[in-house]
Amino acid sequence: MTTKSSTIKNEDLLALKSYITAADSTQYNSLAATTLVLDLTHSNLHQRHAEIRFDKHDTVDCLRQKIHQKTGTAPHMQHLQLKTTAAPGGTIFYEISPETESDRKLGYYNLPLGANVHCVDIDPYSSSAGGAYENTALVEKYKMSDEEYDKRKGTLRDWGRQKKEENPDFSLMKHAKEHAQLVEARRFYKESGSVKEGFELDESSGLIIRVENESFNDTQTAKPKSGAEIEYGPESTQHLTLHDRCQVQPGSRRGEIAYIGTIDELGGGGHWVGVILDEPLGKTDGCVDSVRYFEAPGP
Repeated sequence: MTTKSSTIKNEDLLALKSYITAADSTQYNSLAATTLVLDLTHSNLHQRHAEIRFDKHDTVDCLRQKIHQKTGTAPHMQHLQLKTTAAPGGTIFYEISPETESDRKLGYYNLPLGANVHCVDIDPYSSSAGGAYENTALVEKYKMSDEEYDKRKGTLRDWGRQKKEENPDFSLMKHAKEHAQLVEARRFYKESGSVKEGFELDESSGLIIRVENESFNDTQTAKPKSGAEIEYGPESTQHLTLHDRCQVQPGSRRGEIAYIGTIDELGGGGHWVGVILDEPLGKTDGCVDSVRYFEAPGP
């Protein structure tokens, strides 16, 4: 059996380690003579409560109450193991069973500074068993059907429908794109004092607004967008595979890749990635201008 060496060879990491651990030998020098610094761990939990302060005159009951407070294990269900350190391989030098008198002082056990008190939960019905306190996979996730979401008022989908009734040409994708351009124009003005083409400064509000000029918009639409084709060519998606899981930024929304390739209807060229989000969000249902690229719940 071979084991991987844990020796650090990177000089920068060695320097960082040296800096962080430089005062380790003196970290307890300023403590009072009766102060104890202990690490508390638990048999059912991954968590570690580091450097909890006690006094040598505190009793075992005080220690048990602190463990109860932090882990939920009742004092009479705690079998305590005193170890030299919480690190793997720490040696057990004393064990305190639940039957041990709780009025015994901690100073009796001659605990070194930085020692580990490991609580073994002997409760057969412990609520922390099986990862119940820490394993989020055990938590039932809330799920909403597409039909239920479709009936809700005040959602993004409902707002999109209302806008569509007001303006048949409205689309969430177009709205998001125009909003992003407006935000960028305002940021640019704030940083440089200059106004981007297609926007103007509203003297009454002091805000940058879009210029509603049809001839300008037509000119902008007619411009080739070869930059996107260069920046987001086929090589930009070579590392992606259909049905892979992914996370979309901004927003950290997760989903599954359903389409990779060009979308002529969007204009501007480049390669696009269609994602079916886990939640009923997004800008389209996989269809662009009546052309179906993949199936997904619509916004």
